[in-house]
Amino acid sequence: MKHHKSVRKFGREKNQRNAFIKGLVSALILNGRIETTLARAKEIRPHVERIVTYGKANTLSSRRQALAKLYNHQAEVNKIFNEYAPKYKDTNGGYTRIIKLNPRLSDAAEMAIIEFV
Repeated sequence: MKHHKSVRKFGREKNQRNAFIKGLVSALILNGRIETTLARAKEIRPHVERIVTYGKANTLSSRRQALAKLYNHQAEVNKIFNEYAPKYKDTNGGYTRIIKLNPRLSDAAEMAIIEFV
């Protein structure tokens, strides 16, 4: 039974799964919206929202925490701190939205778009 198991494993080991999630988060930050499966979108949402919250603090410590979450990719961190964080300075959470799409034709996986509001 799946009681109290909140982690989606995606058929990957822990280090592969973490790299996979960080890659999706980076893609979302750079592009503003991505089309992926519903499970993946639901999994990356809290990661993205936490990083935007770091950006709203706009301190050296929060910048370093965001860098640690994004494999030291300075472009993504700069985009968070310069573009997204000022946009959401008066908003408490809910920076992303998930829009469900039709199932994928090949394997009927539930598809979704995750984007910044």
